Amino acid sequence: METRFLRNAVTLGLLSAIGPFAIDMYLPALPAIGRSLQADSGAVQMSLTVFFIALSLGQSIYGPLSDMIGRKAPLYIGLGLFSAGSIGCALAPDIGVLSAFRFIQGIGACAGMVIPRAIVRDLHTGVDATRLMSLLMLVFSISPILAPLTGSVVIQLGSWRAVFWTVLVAAILGCIIVATLLKETRPAAERANSSIRGALAAYRLLLSDRQFLGLTLIGAFGISSFFVYLSNSPFVLIEHYHLSPRLYSVFFSANAASFFAVAQLTGWLATRVGLRRLVRGAVIVYAVVMLALLAVFASGVDRLEVLAAFLFVGYGCLGLVIPTTAVLALEEYGEIAGTASALIGTLQFVTGALVMLLVATFQNGTALPMVAGIASCAAIALALAQMTLRNDPERQVETAAD
Repeated sequence: METRFLRNAVTLGLLSAIGPFAIDMYLPALPAIGRSLQADSGAVQMSLTVFFIALSLGQSIYGPLSDMIGRKAPLYIGLGLFSAGSIGCALAPDIGVLSAFRFIQGIGACAGMVIPRAIVRDLHTGVDATRLMSLLMLVFSISPILAPLTGSVVIQLGSWRAVFWTVLVAAILGCIIVATLLKETRPAAERANSSIRGALAAYRLLLSDRQFLGLTLIGAFGISSFFVYLSNSPFVLIEHYHLSPRLYSVFFSANAASFFAVAQLTGWLATRVGLRRLVRGAVIVYAVVMLALLAVFASGVDRLEVLAAFLFVGYGCLGLVIPTTAVLALEEYGEIAGTASALIGTLQFVTGALVMLLVATFQNGTALPMVAGIASCAAIALALAQMTLRNDPERQVETAAD
């Protein structure tokens, strides 16, 4: 049983990592892409933003589709689109074409973002689901930890275009994983009641559930704070603090390692304090740390080591929030897990894309706008947690049998 549990975590984690790999490996290349394609930083950032827009829009399709035709077929469709987009990006002659193919690439990447969450809910609930989600995120952490380092090496050995040929190989490996290691978890009998009309009714039900929306938006603003860092850090760290692409990758990987290492404690802590109490406590600490970071930088401090220390602690706390809010939001919706997972992803990535666009308008080459965006997201997540969970009694959730 434990072997199967770990195999599922590795399989789903690798599939989930393919899309983020295309983001994180791309980050050290952003300044080089601007120089190569004669585009300013805003235009280059837009190529990243359209990827997030595609991720947010596409998930709303893949989730219901996976409820209707099973989990595996949409994964093949997504990986095929991702591969086509990667080839187009590698051959792009200008920033406009690059952005267009990044959109196609993002639409394909959606499948690997939304369907693994639905598969977790197919297999488990409660603490077991939290534990599997945390293990999945540990495997998923390969992307933000290794991808920037890999990207910087690939750029040095080849060029920024080689990054997209590399992620194409990752997509091909993803197809092999789906074909050989992943079993269908949505039986034909359960698909019989799924339809487009049913998906629309499910979305109406989910959007009317304040608890579901509250939990989803706590996670959304938590993830948005990381997206702000993700989109701004190449310019802040490489151009403002003068880090090399390789040192930037090390810096980025340290914060990602903190996030995913602490996420491994969620199952252990949840059995002791409960899922809801765990979310409340983690959000409070996360917000306090990020607001303290803003206060320090607003006072005139502009030091890389200070930024690194606060982000390391803050994103560690966030590692307790993201998997737990997803599990709690999906808890009551096993019958429509694909659709519910899709709405979680759509709301999170729409929020992230909007926040990224807003923060980009205040970019001035220093770290302060990025820090202000991160802290604002943390404060909103704290307010949502207080409204959603403060008066919510801790419920004992039965663990689903394997």
